[in-house]
Amino acid sequence: MYTIQTLNEISDKGLSLLPKDRYQISSDATDPDGIILRSFKMHDMEMSESLKAVARAGAGVNNIPLDVCTQKGIVVFNTPGANANSVKELVLTGMLISSRKIHDSITWSQTLKGKGAEVGKLVEKGKKNFAGPEILGKRLAVVGLGAIGVMVANAAVALGMEVYGFDPYISVESAWGLSRAVKRANSLEACIADADFLTIHVPLLDSTKHMVNDALLNKAKSGLRLLNFARGELVDNQAVIRAIEAGKVSAYVTDFPSDELLGVDGVIPIPHLGASTPEAEENCAIMAAQELAMFLETGNIKNSVNFPDCQMDFTGNTRLLIANKNIPNMVGQITTILAEESINIADMINKHRGEVAYNIIDLDGTISDAALGRIRSIEGILMTRVLTR
Repeated sequence: MYTIQTLNEISDKGLSLLPKDRYQISSDATDPDGIILRSFKMHDMEMSESLKAVARAGAGVNNIPLDVCTQKGIVVFNTPGANANSVKELVLTGMLISSRKIHDSITWSQTLKGKGAEVGKLVEKGKKNFAGPEILGKRLAVVGLGAIGVMVANAAVALGMEVYGFDPYISVESAWGLSRAVKRANSLEACIADADFLTIHVPLLDSTKHMVNDALLNKAKSGLRLLNFARGELVDNQAVIRAIEAGKVSAYVTDFPSDELLGVDGVIPIPHLGASTPEAEENCAIMAAQELAMFLETGNIKNSVNFPDCQMDFTGNTRLLIANKNIPNMVGQITTILAEESINIADMINKHRGEVAYNIIDLDGTISDAALGRIRSIEGILMTRVLTR
Protein backbone atom coordinates (compact mmCIF):
# COMPACT_ATOMS: atom_id res chain seq x y z
CA MET A 1 0.00 0.00 0.00
CA TYR A 2 1.39 3.38 -1.04
CA THR A 3 0.43 6.61 0.72
CA ILE A 4 -0.10 9.67 -1.47
CA GLN A 5 -0.42 13.21 -0.14
CA THR A 6 -2.21 15.87 -2.18
CA LEU A 7 -1.12 19.45 -1.51
CA ASN A 8 -3.72 21.02 -3.82
CA GLU A 9 -7.11 20.06 -5.19
CA ILE A 10 -6.37 17.40 -7.82
CA SER A 11 -8.85 16.25 -10.45
CA ASP A 12 -10.62 13.02 -9.59
CA LYS A 13 -9.90 11.79 -13.12
CA GLY A 14 -6.24 11.66 -12.16
CA LEU A 15 -6.63 10.31 -8.64
CA SER A 16 -8.98 7.57 -9.87
CA LEU A 17 -5.98 6.03 -11.64
CA LEU A 18 -4.52 5.20 -8.23
CA PRO A 19 -6.61 2.18 -7.11
CA LYS A 20 -7.80 2.17 -3.52
CA ASP A 21 -6.49 -1.35 -2.97
CA ARG A 22 -2.93 -0.09 -3.59
CA TYR A 23 -3.06 3.61 -2.71
CA GLN A 24 -4.20 5.62 0.27
CA ILE A 25 -4.76 9.25 -0.77
CA SER A 26 -5.16 12.14 1.65
CA SER A 27 -4.36 15.85 1.88
CA ASP A 28 -3.10 15.44 5.45
CA ALA A 29 -1.23 12.16 5.00
CA THR A 30 1.87 11.69 7.12
CA ASP A 31 5.00 9.90 5.90
CA PRO A 32 3.79 9.76 2.28
CA ASP A 33 5.47 7.72 -0.45
CA GLY A 34 4.45 10.28 -3.04
CA ILE A 35 3.09 13.80 -3.34
CA ILE A 36 0.87 15.25 -6.06
CA LEU A 37 0.52 19.02 -6.19
CA ARG A 38 -0.10 21.98 -8.44
CA SER A 39 1.07 25.39 -7.17
CA PHE A 40 1.66 24.63 -3.46
CA LYS A 41 5.07 25.99 -2.40
CA MET A 42 7.17 23.20 -0.91
CA HIS A 43 10.34 25.20 -0.19
CA ASP A 44 9.61 25.57 3.52
CA MET A 45 8.07 22.12 3.86
CA GLU A 46 9.84 19.41 5.83
CA MET A 47 9.93 16.29 3.68
CA SER A 48 9.47 12.89 5.27
CA GLU A 49 12.16 10.22 4.94
CA SER A 50 9.50 8.03 3.35
CA LEU A 51 9.00 10.41 0.40
CA LYS A 52 10.10 8.85 -2.87
CA ALA A 53 8.57 11.07 -5.55
CA VAL A 54 6.80 14.36 -6.17
CA ALA A 55 4.52 14.84 -9.20
CA ARG A 56 3.64 18.36 -10.29
CA ALA A 57 0.35 18.50 -12.19
CA GLY A 58 1.70 21.18 -14.51
CA ALA A 59 4.89 22.16 -16.29
CA GLY A 60 6.59 24.63 -13.94
CA VAL A 61 8.41 23.33 -10.87
CA ASN A 62 9.63 26.60 -9.31
CA ASN A 63 7.50 25.78 -6.26
CA ILE A 64 9.50 22.60 -5.57
CA PRO A 65 12.99 22.59 -3.99
CA LEU A 66 14.69 20.55 -6.70
CA ASP A 67 18.17 20.60 -5.17
CA VAL A 68 16.91 19.30 -1.83
CA CYS A 69 14.84 16.60 -3.52
CA THR A 70 17.78 15.47 -5.63
CA GLN A 71 20.09 15.24 -2.63
CA LYS A 72 17.49 13.09 -0.86
CA GLY A 73 16.99 10.87 -3.93
CA ILE A 74 13.42 12.11 -4.44
CA VAL A 75 12.32 12.02 -8.07
CA VAL A 76 10.37 15.08 -9.22
CA PHE A 77 8.00 14.78 -12.18
CA ASN A 78 6.14 17.37 -14.21
CA THR A 79 3.53 17.00 -16.96
CA PRO A 80 4.91 18.56 -20.15
CA GLY A 81 2.33 19.00 -22.86
CA ALA A 82 -0.68 18.14 -20.72
CA ASN A 83 -1.89 21.75 -20.74
CA ALA A 84 -0.44 22.61 -24.16
CA ASN A 85 -3.75 23.04 -25.96
CA SER A 86 -5.13 25.25 -23.20
CA VAL A 87 -2.11 27.57 -23.42
CA LYS A 88 -2.13 27.49 -27.22
CA GLU A 89 -5.73 28.73 -27.33
CA LEU A 90 -4.90 31.58 -24.95
CA VAL A 91 -1.88 32.58 -27.06
CA LEU A 92 -4.11 32.81 -30.12
CA THR A 93 -6.57 34.84 -28.06
CA GLY A 94 -3.71 37.11 -27.01
CA MET A 95 -2.71 37.74 -30.61
CA LEU A 96 -6.25 38.72 -31.53
CA ILE A 97 -6.96 40.96 -28.55
CA SER A 98 -3.64 42.76 -28.98
CA SER A 99 -4.16 43.29 -32.69
CA ARG A 100 -7.85 44.23 -32.78
CA LYS A 101 -7.85 46.28 -29.53
CA ILE A 102 -10.69 44.15 -28.24
CA HIS A 103 -9.75 44.64 -24.59
CA ASP A 104 -9.81 48.44 -24.86
CA SER A 105 -13.00 48.45 -26.91
CA ILE A 106 -14.89 46.36 -24.36
CA THR A 107 -13.73 48.63 -21.53
CA TRP A 108 -14.89 51.69 -23.51
CA SER A 109 -18.24 50.12 -24.35
CA GLN A 110 -18.97 49.66 -20.66
CA THR A 111 -18.71 53.44 -20.19
CA LEU A 112 -21.76 53.92 -22.39
CA LYS A 113 -24.06 52.51 -19.75
CA GLY A 114 -26.90 54.93 -19.07
CA LYS A 115 -26.76 56.66 -22.48
CA GLY A 116 -30.06 55.08 -23.45
CA ALA A 117 -31.04 55.36 -27.10
CA GLU A 118 -27.76 57.15 -27.86
CA VAL A 119 -25.68 54.00 -27.31
CA GLY A 120 -26.04 52.80 -30.92
CA LYS A 121 -24.90 56.12 -32.39
CA LEU A 122 -22.02 56.42 -29.92
CA VAL A 123 -20.84 52.93 -30.81
CA GLU A 124 -20.78 53.73 -34.51
CA LYS A 125 -18.95 56.98 -33.85
CA GLY A 126 -16.41 55.52 -31.43
CA LYS A 127 -15.55 52.23 -33.09
CA LYS A 128 -12.96 53.86 -35.36
CA ASN A 129 -10.74 54.34 -32.30
CA PHE A 130 -10.38 50.58 -31.93
CA ALA A 131 -9.53 49.50 -35.47
CA GLY A 132 -6.69 47.02 -35.76
CA PRO A 133 -5.06 44.78 -38.36
CA GLU A 134 -5.92 41.19 -39.14
CA ILE A 135 -3.40 38.46 -38.33
CA LEU A 136 -3.72 36.85 -41.77
CA GLY A 137 -0.40 37.18 -43.57
CA LYS A 138 1.40 38.65 -40.57
CA ARG A 139 4.73 37.29 -39.36
CA LEU A 140 4.86 35.38 -36.08
CA ALA A 141 8.11 34.53 -34.31
CA VAL A 142 7.85 31.49 -32.02
CA VAL A 143 10.78 31.12 -29.64
CA GLY A 144 10.81 27.68 -28.03
CA LEU A 145 9.38 24.73 -29.92
CA GLY A 146 8.32 22.36 -27.19
CA ALA A 147 4.80 20.98 -26.88
CA ILE A 148 3.17 24.42 -26.62
CA GLY A 149 5.39 26.22 -29.13
CA VAL A 150 4.78 23.57 -31.78
CA MET A 151 1.01 23.75 -31.31
CA VAL A 152 1.07 27.58 -31.49
CA ALA A 153 3.22 27.54 -34.62
CA ASN A 154 1.03 24.97 -36.37
CA ALA A 155 -2.18 26.79 -35.45
CA ALA A 156 -0.75 30.10 -36.71
CA VAL A 157 0.15 28.45 -40.02
CA ALA A 158 -3.44 27.20 -40.29
CA LEU A 159 -4.63 30.79 -39.74
CA GLY A 160 -2.54 31.98 -42.67
CA MET A 161 0.35 33.55 -40.79
CA GLU A 162 3.99 33.47 -41.84
CA VAL A 163 5.68 31.60 -39.02
CA TYR A 164 9.34 31.48 -38.02
CA GLY A 165 10.58 29.26 -35.21
CA PHE A 166 13.75 29.21 -33.15
CA ASP A 167 14.83 26.46 -30.77
CA PRO A 168 18.41 25.18 -30.78
CA TYR A 169 17.38 22.31 -28.49
CA ILE A 170 14.28 21.10 -30.31
CA SER A 171 13.52 17.47 -29.59
CA VAL A 172 13.00 14.82 -32.25
CA GLU A 173 9.40 14.42 -31.12
CA SER A 174 8.72 18.15 -31.50
CA ALA A 175 10.44 18.24 -34.87
CA TRP A 176 8.20 15.44 -36.13
CA GLY A 177 5.11 17.36 -35.04
CA LEU A 178 6.09 20.73 -36.49
CA SER A 179 4.43 21.88 -39.71
CA ARG A 180 6.74 21.98 -42.72
CA ALA A 181 5.46 25.50 -43.35
CA VAL A 182 7.24 26.80 -40.24
CA LYS A 183 10.50 28.42 -41.32
CA ARG A 184 13.61 27.73 -39.29
CA ALA A 185 15.52 30.67 -37.81
CA ASN A 186 19.18 30.15 -36.95
CA SER A 187 19.24 32.70 -34.14
CA LEU A 188 16.93 34.54 -31.80
CA GLU A 189 17.67 37.80 -33.57
CA ALA A 190 16.93 36.31 -36.98
CA CYS A 191 13.68 34.86 -35.67
CA ILE A 192 12.28 38.19 -34.48
CA ALA A 193 13.55 40.24 -37.43
CA ASP A 194 10.53 41.83 -39.15
CA ALA A 195 8.15 39.95 -36.83
CA ASP A 196 4.72 41.43 -36.20
CA PHE A 197 4.19 39.12 -33.21
CA LEU A 198 6.65 37.43 -30.86
CA THR A 199 5.60 34.63 -28.53
CA ILE A 200 8.01 32.90 -26.15
CA HIS A 201 7.73 29.32 -24.89
CA VAL A 202 10.98 28.48 -23.12
CA PRO A 203 11.71 27.36 -19.54
CA LEU A 204 12.92 29.87 -16.97
CA LEU A 205 16.64 29.29 -16.42
CA ASP A 206 19.52 31.51 -15.45
CA SER A 207 20.36 31.68 -19.16
CA THR A 208 16.82 32.67 -20.22
CA LYS A 209 15.92 35.14 -17.46
CA HIS A 210 15.17 38.54 -19.08
CA MET A 211 15.91 37.10 -22.52
CA VAL A 212 13.49 39.73 -23.81
CA ASN A 213 15.36 42.90 -22.90
CA ASP A 214 16.40 46.28 -24.28
CA ALA A 215 19.00 44.79 -26.61
CA LEU A 216 16.57 42.30 -28.16
CA LEU A 217 13.67 44.72 -28.46
CA ASN A 218 15.89 47.30 -30.13
CA LYS A 219 16.43 44.78 -32.94
CA ALA A 220 12.69 44.28 -33.50
CA LYS A 221 10.68 46.38 -35.90
CA SER A 222 8.39 49.06 -34.52
CA GLY A 223 4.90 47.97 -33.58
CA LEU A 224 5.85 44.50 -32.34
CA ARG A 225 3.20 42.70 -30.32
CA LEU A 226 4.80 40.63 -27.58
CA LEU A 227 3.13 37.63 -25.93
CA ASN A 228 4.36 35.89 -22.79
CA PHE A 229 2.47 32.83 -21.56
CA ALA A 230 5.59 30.97 -20.36
CA ARG A 231 7.15 32.70 -17.32
CA GLY A 232 7.04 36.32 -16.21
CA GLU A 233 10.77 36.59 -15.53
CA LEU A 234 11.62 35.77 -19.14
CA VAL A 235 10.78 39.37 -19.91
CA ASP A 236 12.43 42.47 -18.48
CA ASN A 237 9.31 44.45 -17.61
CA GLN A 238 11.06 47.80 -17.48
CA ALA A 239 12.56 47.18 -20.91
CA VAL A 240 9.08 46.46 -22.29
CA ILE A 241 7.65 49.60 -20.69
CA ARG A 242 10.42 51.64 -22.28
CA ALA A 243 9.77 49.95 -25.63
CA ILE A 244 6.04 50.74 -25.40
CA GLU A 245 6.76 54.38 -24.59
CA ALA A 246 9.13 54.54 -27.60
CA GLY A 247 6.61 52.93 -29.94
CA LYS A 248 8.80 49.88 -30.51
CA VAL A 249 6.23 47.59 -28.84
CA SER A 250 2.57 48.30 -29.49
CA ALA A 251 1.21 45.72 -27.04
CA TYR A 252 2.47 43.33 -24.38
CA VAL A 253 0.11 40.50 -23.52
CA THR A 254 1.26 38.70 -20.39
CA ASP A 255 -0.18 35.93 -18.29
CA PHE A 256 1.95 37.18 -15.38
CA PRO A 257 0.77 40.57 -14.13
CA SER A 258 3.01 42.52 -11.77
CA ASP A 259 2.54 45.82 -9.98
CA GLU A 260 4.86 47.64 -12.36
CA LEU A 261 2.89 46.47 -15.40
CA LEU A 262 -0.63 47.18 -14.15
CA GLY A 263 -2.10 50.43 -15.44
CA VAL A 264 0.46 50.78 -18.24
CA ASP A 265 -1.16 51.62 -21.58
CA GLY A 266 -0.27 48.91 -24.05
CA VAL A 267 0.00 46.16 -21.45
CA ILE A 268 -2.78 43.57 -21.44
CA PRO A 269 -2.49 41.65 -18.14
CA ILE A 270 -4.19 38.26 -17.92
CA PRO A 271 -4.38 36.61 -14.47
CA HIS A 272 -2.38 33.45 -15.21
CA LEU A 273 -5.13 31.67 -17.13
CA GLY A 274 -2.87 29.59 -19.37
CA ALA A 275 -3.85 26.25 -17.86
CA SER A 276 -7.16 27.34 -16.33
CA THR A 277 -9.44 24.98 -18.19
CA PRO A 278 -11.08 21.86 -16.79
CA GLU A 279 -9.52 19.87 -19.63
CA ALA A 280 -5.99 21.03 -18.80
CA GLU A 281 -6.41 20.34 -15.09
CA GLU A 282 -7.71 16.86 -15.85
CA ASN A 283 -4.92 16.11 -18.34
CA CYS A 284 -2.24 17.28 -15.91
CA ALA A 285 -3.71 15.25 -13.06
CA ILE A 286 -3.94 12.14 -15.23
CA MET A 287 -0.33 12.40 -16.40
CA ALA A 288 0.98 13.16 -12.90
CA ALA A 289 -0.83 10.15 -11.44
CA GLN A 290 0.43 7.88 -14.22
CA GLU A 291 4.03 9.01 -13.74
CA LEU A 292 3.86 8.61 -9.99
CA ALA A 293 2.26 5.16 -10.16
CA MET A 294 4.74 3.91 -12.76
CA PHE A 295 7.69 4.99 -10.63
CA LEU A 296 6.37 3.67 -7.33
CA GLU A 297 5.32 0.31 -8.79
CA THR A 298 8.10 -0.34 -11.34
CA GLY A 299 10.86 2.20 -10.67
CA ASN A 300 10.63 3.42 -14.24
CA ILE A 301 11.09 7.17 -14.73
CA LYS A 302 9.51 9.34 -17.41
CA ASN A 303 9.23 13.15 -17.44
CA SER A 304 11.39 13.79 -14.40
CA VAL A 305 12.97 17.22 -14.09
CA ASN A 306 15.84 16.16 -11.82
CA PHE A 307 16.49 12.51 -12.76
CA PRO A 308 17.15 10.92 -16.15
CA ASP A 309 14.40 9.16 -18.04
CA CYS A 310 15.04 5.47 -17.42
CA GLN A 311 12.72 2.57 -18.28
CA MET A 312 13.13 -1.20 -18.50
CA ASP A 313 10.74 -4.14 -18.55
CA PHE A 314 10.73 -6.15 -15.32
CA THR A 315 12.73 -9.29 -16.17
CA GLY A 316 13.77 -10.77 -12.82
CA ASN A 317 12.20 -11.66 -9.49
CA THR A 318 13.57 -8.65 -7.66
CA ARG A 319 14.21 -5.12 -8.89
CA LEU A 320 16.90 -3.03 -7.25
CA LEU A 321 16.67 0.73 -7.79
CA ILE A 322 19.65 2.91 -7.01
CA ALA A 323 20.24 6.64 -7.43
CA ASN A 324 23.75 7.94 -6.98
CA LYS A 325 26.05 10.81 -7.71
CA ASN A 326 27.34 10.60 -11.26
CA ILE A 327 30.96 9.86 -10.40
CA PRO A 328 33.38 7.14 -11.62
CA ASN A 329 33.22 3.51 -10.46
CA MET A 330 29.77 3.66 -8.87
CA VAL A 331 28.36 0.88 -11.07
CA GLY A 332 31.51 -1.15 -10.52
CA GLN A 333 31.20 -0.95 -6.74
CA ILE A 334 27.52 -1.92 -6.87
CA THR A 335 27.99 -4.92 -9.17
CA THR A 336 31.02 -6.08 -7.18
CA ILE A 337 28.94 -6.25 -4.01
CA LEU A 338 26.20 -8.18 -5.83
CA ALA A 339 28.80 -10.64 -7.17
CA GLU A 340 30.36 -11.10 -3.75
CA GLU A 341 26.90 -11.84 -2.36
CA SER A 342 26.33 -14.43 -5.14
CA ILE A 343 23.44 -12.41 -6.58
CA ASN A 344 23.00 -12.81 -10.34
CA ILE A 345 21.95 -9.82 -12.46
CA ALA A 346 19.21 -10.68 -14.96
CA ASP A 347 19.27 -7.26 -16.65
CA MET A 348 20.22 -3.71 -15.85
CA ILE A 349 20.22 -0.18 -17.19
CA ASN A 350 22.15 2.89 -16.10
CA LYS A 351 21.29 6.45 -17.12
CA HIS A 352 22.59 9.79 -15.96
CA ARG A 353 21.51 13.40 -16.05
CA GLY A 354 24.01 16.00 -15.00
CA GLU A 355 25.35 15.09 -11.57
CA VAL A 356 22.79 12.33 -10.94
CA ALA A 357 22.78 8.72 -12.15
CA TYR A 358 19.98 6.16 -11.87
CA ASN A 359 20.17 2.38 -12.06
CA ILE A 360 17.51 -0.26 -12.58
CA ILE A 361 18.92 -3.71 -11.78
CA ASP A 362 16.78 -6.83 -12.13
CA LEU A 363 17.96 -9.79 -10.06
CA ASP A 364 17.25 -13.49 -10.51
CA GLY A 365 16.87 -14.00 -6.77
CA THR A 366 16.42 -11.86 -3.71
CA ILE A 367 18.81 -9.44 -2.07
CA SER A 368 19.68 -9.67 1.60
CA ASP A 369 19.53 -6.80 4.07
CA ALA A 370 23.28 -7.18 4.51
CA ALA A 371 23.97 -6.74 0.78
CA LEU A 372 21.59 -3.81 0.62
CA GLY A 373 23.30 -2.24 3.61
CA ARG A 374 26.70 -2.57 1.92
CA ILE A 375 25.36 -0.81 -1.17
CA ARG A 376 23.82 1.97 0.90
CA SER A 377 27.16 2.53 2.60
CA ILE A 378 28.89 3.37 -0.69
CA GLU A 379 29.80 7.05 -0.70
CA GLY A 380 27.68 8.86 -3.26
CA ILE A 381 24.55 6.70 -2.98
CA LEU A 382 21.45 8.90 -2.84
CA MET A 383 18.64 6.36 -2.72
CA THR A 384 17.96 2.62 -2.84
CA ARG A 385 14.68 0.75 -3.20
CA VAL A 386 13.75 -2.90 -3.66
CA LEU A 387 10.67 -4.09 -5.57
CA THR A 388 9.50 -7.68 -5.85
CA ARG A 389 7.04 -9.35 -8.17
